[in-house]
Amino acid sequence: MTTHHVPSWEVTESGGFETSWIERDGDTLRARGRAVGTIPEAYWISYALETGPDFVTRRLQVTAESSAATRELDLRRHDDGRWTADGEPLSGLHRALDCDLGLCPLTNSMPVLRHGLHRGPGEQDFLMAFVSVPDLTVRPSRQHYAHLSRTTGGARVRYTSGDYSSELEFDPAGLVIDYRGMARRLTSSA
Repeated sequence: MTTHHVPSWEVTESGGFETSWIERDGDTLRARGRAVGTIPEAYWISYALETGPDFVTRRLQVTAESSAATRELDLRRHDDGRWTADGEPLSGLHRALDCDLGLCPLTNSMPVLRHGLHRGPGEQDFLMAFVSVPDLTVRPSRQHYAHLSRTTGGARVRYTSGDYSSELEFDPAGLVIDYRGMARRLTSSA
């Protein structure tokens, strides 16, 4: 059964806002989104995300516009595990299943959904294809997610990457409600 969600977040870390139009069908999702930020400079972001089964990234297309430049990225994970950016091979990402678009609460959902961390106990280590914003450079990022507790409508999960750590609250659909220090949802996701 296909479900649709349209969450909007205030992204305090970027001094901006984001809205995603999400279509979820079983264990796959498609989304398109728009964001505006003011830190480190004023910029606009447009993206389209597609996953395959088990919420594994297939493709992330991003356009970033600022007064200095317009940048575009076509990031793909191929069925054999290779990653490419604009058709060029990327190294160090062979075991990565997910992309992580910087300052985008949506891309925290894929690993959480895959492992059910929004429903119950567990923790997992991940290698992510991290895309920094607004320059759209891609680099490997090691991340850890750990279920902390159930909430009235979802769960709290700790996210750690290097020295950075934050608690995220997810709704029953596995979408971020609150990402401490980074973003908080302004609207219902339905």
